[in-house]
Amino acid sequence: MGSLRRWAVIAVVAGCASLMASFPALAAGKQTLTGEVGDAMCGKTHMEGTAAECTRSCVQHGSKYALIVGDKVYALNVSDKALLATLDKQAGKQATVTGTVDGTNLDVSSVVAAK
Repeated sequence: MGSLRRWAVIAVVAGCASLMASFPALAAGKQTLTGEVGDAMCGKTHMEGTAAECTRSCVQHGSKYALIVGDKVYALNVSDKALLATLDKQAGKQATVTGTVDGTNLDVSSVVAAK
């Protein structure tokens, strides 16, 4: 009976280890996040003017757009002109962004104003 219990414990531990190893892959999948459109340089604390003015100024000077969700700042990777125009319109406002998350980077596939 002790041997069977030992194998059961080993199987549970192995299963948990396998599940934990798959979390990074799940986190890197397509997600939909809602937050404030800002810029990667300033993050949550804007340095000049309103949040919208600061975001647009920083982006014009080379910073990426970012989505601020709680304490997290996701740098937005986007080259599509229509999506960039939507981000510009939503600067300093809430938006819902869908894309592939990789750490603190988000490869954007869609952007809409948050409801």
